[in-house]
Amino acid sequence: MDKLLITGPNTLSGEVSVSSSKNAALPILAATILFPQEIIFNNLPGLSDINFFLQILESLGATSSGSLDRKTVSTKSIENVRADYDLVRKMRASVLVLGPLLSRFGKAEVSLPGGCAIGTRPVDLHLKGLEKMGAQIDIDRGYIKATCTRLKGTKIHLDFPSVGATENLMMAAVWADGETIIENAAKEPEIEDLANFLNQFGSEITGAGSSSIKIKGKSIDEFKPTKENEYRIIGDRIEAATYIIAGLMTNSEMVVKDFEPMHLENVLDILKSMGASLEISEKSVKTKPSGRLKGVKVETAPYPGFPTDVQAQLMSLMGISSGISVINENIFENRFMHVPELARLGMDVELDGGRAVVNGVEELSSAPVMCTDLRASAALVLAALVAEGTTEVGRIYHLDRGYERLAEKLEKLGANIKRVRG
Repeated sequence: MDKLLITGPNTLSGEVSVSSSKNAALPILAATILFPQEIIFNNLPGLSDINFFLQILESLGATSSGSLDRKTVSTKSIENVRADYDLVRKMRASVLVLGPLLSRFGKAEVSLPGGCAIGTRPVDLHLKGLEKMGAQIDIDRGYIKATCTRLKGTKIHLDFPSVGATENLMMAAVWADGETIIENAAKEPEIEDLANFLNQFGSEITGAGSSSIKIKGKSIDEFKPTKENEYRIIGDRIEAATYIIAGLMTNSEMVVKDFEPMHLENVLDILKSMGASLEISEKSVKTKPSGRLKGVKVETAPYPGFPTDVQAQLMSLMGISSGISVINENIFENRFMHVPELARLGMDVELDGGRAVVNGVEELSSAPVMCTDLRASAALVLAALVAEGTTEVGRIYHLDRGYERLAEKLEKLGANIKRVRG
């Protein structure tokens, strides 16, 4: 099993390109099920989650060819509608095949999903919405079994603006009979990217990025393959935030590029309130040496609020800032699993349920630490960059789920980091 050896403290410099968004790529790959034609992706990220999802599509009968920077996917030959446990258990996003399978074929069997153990993250909202559209759904021996003659357009109000439920229902509505309106929908940029993809292949979706999304359902008999079959996925805003925080923690001047800073507006505002010096351009953010930052209070919230996927990384920055910082985690109940590992590096964090109080310290020291989930892993790497001595970061397969060539990118910025076999 691979691990990282990071010797600090480090100062970084240069430019780093953000990969395309994993959280946008996964639902868009699921959406290929809807369109029986060849689709070319120019920039799929090299992540284990992407490879797993391609395996799921291929298990259904899809074909794929080429490298990830120019991957051709065709779902013309899909006949199987069962996504098996052995694949689905590896990642929660696998449930996103449910909506498009049901929309195109009128039936689907999808194993209850797995993924990071950061909370219950139920699929109830997905299933309630599909039932409202006329699907018959049963849970049998760990599988979601859904059938319908044809889904019906309807108005669906989500109890919570779930990203996954919004995406699944958007895809389900593409070949539904009539108009579907999703109210209290998630507003994330990844939702907009999915809508843009669906519209490119003939769907009619408006309102993506707002709390009310309208999908005009069509008959799949109307589908005609489009010659404009290439698509480029947006840059990963969470990866961008991670590198921006790395620049600030190491008091470095560096450029993080190839993403939309407007997608990180809340994060950038929080960082500036801590005293960060940032130069924001159209497609990049430059960090400048800002000295020791100051503590701040943050609450995670659905977009456009502060993203839970940046909470762990921000905690690492808070841990070496002056004064007291507070994080209220309102999205996932188990998303403080990185705290005991950060404490091994010398951070001072007190937990009280979904609230973390961070007492900033002036310096950290190396220690062996272990990754517990994707974003927690990033937090440990950030802390290790500034810790005195060599930190061993184990179980980095979590990192491989969401960060493409992390060690390589940090090394090019000047970090003393090595990936080695455990």
